[in-house]
Amino acid sequence: MTAPGATDVSPDAVGTATFDPGAGWRLHPQVALRPEPFGALLYHFGTRKLSFLKNTVIVEIVRSLGDHTSVREALRAHGIDESAERPYVRALGTLADSHMIVPA
Repeated sequence: MTAPGATDVSPDAVGTATFDPGAGWRLHPQVALRPEPFGALLYHFGTRKLSFLKNTVIVEIVRSLGDHTSVREALRAHGIDESAERPYVRALGTLADSHMIVPA
């Protein structure tokens, strides 16, 4: 994926959550986030899936999701306006599909 912060997710990852950027989301309680020079690694202890966040902006957004009432509010808090949000929303949708983030 070419989006900033896009994740590499196993092709057999199956998502059931419908991602709504207008809703609140948070990091899944079974997911560990490990900072790396390129961004971060996310590891889901329940599914044993690994995802890569490819820039530090998306890492900070993911970390702050639980502090905001919606994904869009988290994006705005990090200086990402509506015209620039599409790649971030797509990356976060991928994280929702792989159960790295869950509805708040």
